[in-house]
Amino acid sequence: MNTIDFFEAYKAENPAAITIGTFDGVHVGHRKIIENLIEKSDGLSTMLLTFFPHPRMVLQQDTGIKLINTIEERIQLLNKTGLDNLIVYPFSKEFSRLTAKDFVRDLLIDKLNLKKIIIGYDHRFGRNRTANIDNLREFGIVFDFKVEEIQAKEIDDVTISSTKIRKALNEGDIATANAYLGYEFMLTGVVKSGKGLGKTINYPTANIHIRESYKLIPKQGVYVVKSIIENSTVFGMMNIGTNPTVKGTEQTIEVHFFDFDENIYDKNIQVSLISRLRDERKFQSVEKLQEQLLKDKTQSLALIETYNAY
Repeated sequence: MNTIDFFEAYKAENPAAITIGTFDGVHVGHRKIIENLIEKSDGLSTMLLTFFPHPRMVLQQDTGIKLINTIEERIQLLNKTGLDNLIVYPFSKEFSRLTAKDFVRDLLIDKLNLKKIIIGYDHRFGRNRTANIDNLREFGIVFDFKVEEIQAKEIDDVTISSTKIRKALNEGDIATANAYLGYEFMLTGVVKSGKGLGKTINYPTANIHIRESYKLIPKQGVYVVKSIIENSTVFGMMNIGTNPTVKGTEQTIEVHFFDFDENIYDKNIQVSLISRLRDERKFQSVEKLQEQLLKDKTQSLALIETYNAY
């Protein structure tokens, strides 16, 4: 897949079959749409046009918006779908003021070489999002491209799935989230040095810093996780929380990897969430915390053994 961070001089060489959307999560429903695009592309180059930052971040200055994927994670997932091209278009207030005609003519036709578009029945575009699929069909006649409507049920399934995934993650229901995603929910960040408290109780942790404030972080608690570190799969248990037993106040994301002692400070790492063990709790003492961590590790290893059997 060719990933293009759009720039003004860009022009697609090959005529394209295009779909448009945020595709946050790149979940099972999204992948059905992409499969549909590829299947019905009629030999055209397949292309997904997505936008970043999210329009709500720009138009509403919505700093509270939470997305299932960072843009890098979204690209990583889309790269596995069989798409020929991904266009990441920089969304701005200026871009939002384009009329529907300007959007179609100047971007879709002149820049992206549109010949066929596969789009949802409820898709809105142009200034103030006033244009719809009927307007798109009219433009298709004028500019000579085909319009194919994605069935309402498929679009509704995508919306329902996205809502259920976010709800499940906020409730710590990783099993449901992963089922709708079709893969294990991931967190990606840089390993930073923490207070080193884990080492003092024989549970050293990698403190993961996620720079994207818009990334959805699941409910606080203890999770079974895995990572690929230098081409090897490493399992562990992760705590999302404030470490109340040692009077912590800020939320951290800390992973204790099993049978692993490499130095990974300042390295990028991606953690996939397999299962959730329990809520974070405040224990009466550090010794009681250690007892619980041993139980967590035993339970984690049992779950990992089952996981590896499938």
